[in-house]
Amino acid sequence: MTRAPLILLPLALLLGCPGEPAGAQATGASGATKVAIQCNWLPEPQFGGIYHAAQAGIFAKHGIEADVRKGGPDIPAVQMAAAGQVEFALAAADEVIRIREGGADVVAVFATYQTAPQGLMTHGEREVATLEELLQAEGTLAVQPGLAYVKYLEQTIGIKAKLVPYQGGLGQYMASRESLDFAQQCFVTSEPLAAEREGAPAKVFLIADSGFNPYTSVVITRRDYLERHPETVAAVVAALQEGWRAYLDDPSAANAHMHTLNGSMDVETFSAAAEAQKPLIDTGAPLGSMTLARWEELQRQLVEVEAVEGSGKPSDCFVSSE
Repeated sequence: MTRAPLILLPLALLLGCPGEPAGAQATGASGATKVAIQCNWLPEPQFGGIYHAAQAGIFAKHGIEADVRKGGPDIPAVQMAAAGQVEFALAAADEVIRIREGGADVVAVFATYQTAPQGLMTHGEREVATLEELLQAEGTLAVQPGLAYVKYLEQTIGIKAKLVPYQGGLGQYMASRESLDFAQQCFVTSEPLAAEREGAPAKVFLIADSGFNPYTSVVITRRDYLERHPETVAAVVAALQEGWRAYLDDPSAANAHMHTLNGSMDVETFSAAAEAQKPLIDTGAPLGSMTLARWEELQRQLVEVEAVEGSGKPSDCFVSSE
């Protein structure tokens, strides 16, 4: 599950892309409102509730005909939503703050992960027990250049390891099995599970434990779409809440469907990832909900690491279903 770094397109290019005519909404043969939901990666359990809502007729029950589109490394989901090419897309909360500061008026309406699934993984035999010990140990750490959480970790904990570019997947990790002094970025629901299946179990440390914990797999739309079609947005959010609750209770049907769309992940890993992500999604708060305090803290952290200037208002970044 390798994520491509966020590429922010120039505002002029965003605004020059064709969007939805003011006030218009397409409807299907049944009278349901058509919307496109652009995922930011391939079909995997992080989108399980969305695919379940589509496959189980939950969107239809709420009057929505949802076209759930798979993403990938070359699909700029956030920019597509900002440009009006799709009604909804998936993003991370820090992406929302950054692109809004660039002039795109997108707004988050549903946050899947209450605890961010980003982490660092190292070899299971390595004698480190905490994130702090890992960062203070000599060795090599493979990460994508420019990640906000790496800058945050450098400022708050310090990193003694040599930073090298992350090449994606497990190639670097598997090649370093004898030396054991290697660590890399990961999604805790993906690469560690793949490493286990390769016979190279990993120790995993959540970035969220450091205090940097942006909402992840956030559903966004344009503010003008939200203002013109509040009933549609409310219906989509309600369907997402119902779809995620059903998926968390039983992910098997949606996993089987997503596997047909993404054969690179086997059925067993789909099941393991769905189980691993449950505590990151279902934390006791209403599914998808967000708070102003979390957005304010995130913006402050991004300003501190000079990822944004902090010119925007955190309250403008989201609307909550609470």
